Amino acid sequence: MGSFKDKNIVIVGASSGIGKELCRNLRTKGAELFALSRDPHPDFEKEGIHFSSLDVTGRISENPPDLPQVIHGLVYCAGSIRLVPFQRLKESDFLEDFQLNVMGAVRILRYCLRSLINSGGSSVVLLSTVATRIGMSFHASIATAKSALEGLAKSLAAEFAAKRIRVNVVSPSLTDTPLASFLLSTDDKRERAAARHPLGRIGAPSDIANAIVFLLSEDSSWITGQVVSVDGGMSSVKLF
Repeated sequence: MGSFKDKNIVIVGASSGIGKELCRNLRTKGAELFALSRDPHPDFEKEGIHFSSLDVTGRISENPPDLPQVIHGLVYCAGSIRLVPFQRLKESDFLEDFQLNVMGAVRILRYCLRSLINSGGSSVVLLSTVATRIGMSFHASIATAKSALEGLAKSLAAEFAAKRIRVNVVSPSLTDTPLASFLLSTDDKRERAAARHPLGRIGAPSDIANAIVFLLSEDSSWITGQVVSVDGGMSSVKLF
């Protein structure tokens, strides 16, 4: 997928899981990285990654991140996994998931829009979930929020096309990250989770990061408004 030399890439939610792996991947390709998250990762400074503390659920203007005037790529990795039976979900739970997964993306996109336009050709990648494709028990709140995020991405892909900003979504299934650790806390849980996927394993952060890097790269320059499923076949393949 070539070099990202002299490309400024902003990653929201960069200190853990998929975001952290994405930083590692892009650094090897020469990208200039700007990491935004509530807390820094110890490797950021020694790897030359620019860090700004950011709470996406608040007003960005109150504590604005230090970002360049030209942004070539923006990735929104911030998200949540709230698995609760519908009857136990409160309205506040739906609102919290919507704030983090959707409005957080809206806020950072609004903040970065001028810099994305300044690049003359940029790429935005948002993160969804396989639960927007297939009905999954206990996913009502997160599936609602991520479905809204996909709608936002398609709308913005149309609106921003004339500005040469591409907007796409990567939709993973269960991935081995700290956020999902409670679902993979025992060998039995891991084995059962792997068996539910046609390819026989759960996702690795690198599986998702590789897809994101492709969508950020010039190799995907004719792709926009798409939801790319990286889910071990979960959303489209049934073996039996």
